[in-house]
Amino acid sequence: MSKILIFILLPIISFSQVNIAEVEVLFQNKQYEKAEMLLLNYLKNAPNNIQAKALLGDAYAYQKQWDKAIDTYENVLEKETKNAQYFYNYGMVLGMLAMENKLKAMMYVNDIKMAFITASELDKTHIDTRWALVHLYMKLPGIVGGSMTKALQYAEELEELSKVDGYLAKGFVYEYDDAFLQAETYYKKAVQVGRSKTCYLALFNLYEVNNKPDKAIETLEEAQQKHHQNIFQYQIGKVAAKFQIQLEKGKRNLTAYLENFKSDDEAPESWAHYRLAQIYRYQSNKSLALNHIHLGLKALPNQPEFKDEKNEILGM
Repeated sequence: MSKILIFILLPIISFSQVNIAEVEVLFQNKQYEKAEMLLLNYLKNAPNNIQAKALLGDAYAYQKQWDKAIDTYENVLEKETKNAQYFYNYGMVLGMLAMENKLKAMMYVNDIKMAFITASELDKTHIDTRWALVHLYMKLPGIVGGSMTKALQYAEELEELSKVDGYLAKGFVYEYDDAFLQAETYYKKAVQVGRSKTCYLALFNLYEVNNKPDKAIETLEEAQQKHHQNIFQYQIGKVAAKFQIQLEKGKRNLTAYLENFKSDDEAPESWAHYRLAQIYRYQSNKSLALNHIHLGLKALPNQPEFKDEKNEILGM
């Protein structure tokens, strides 16, 4: 399984008999145990409420109580056999358990596959299920049912529902198959149609992992012009430092990232200081390199990369 099997866990399904707003707030605040207690208490008086049981399965899943989540969803599916979302949620829980427990992973492969396939058949417009199947068929070894052909089949279905999702899915399939040019073609199509952060980052990541830093930076600059998000400035600086190219541009962007930093930014300040330290070391500026690596180490004193960088600087 892969990143996508680290999927957004289980959408909340509204129902009127229990205080859905309260459950939503508890989930949003990551108060999953309180949500669990609320739902358990409600189910004492309404044990046959399927939607409440489904939410209880979500609460267990958020807490990584996989066995309880699985038992709860199996109970739900015994009574509700036509709800695509429930089958998708069940497949998700099984997938998360499989990622954490490799010994059990093979035991659940068929159940995961059937849950997602059933969801896709019940709801011909269910995008998340088709994404799950694309990733599942690409990640599984052929001996247990993996198939690039089937992955592309579901990517094609995605394209019929959403051009952007279809292009991204095909890009993923070809990237996973090490077909760079085909992956690039579809990610570029996704960028052209969607122009979203997700589209730009998919294309950027393809360039980065295939050692094409100039194209990576060009993509990030276009994304920054479109979205004006601080993370793109960090990524430009990171690529500059990692590949030792366009160092002045890297410095400008990392400095801007730190100046505009907010607590919810995706990259910690310490990593921006680490990348600046690298750039200043490349430019033989030992003083500024030490200054930035010390700032990084102040926040993360045990980070191996930071320690190694400090030793590199001291050895100048």
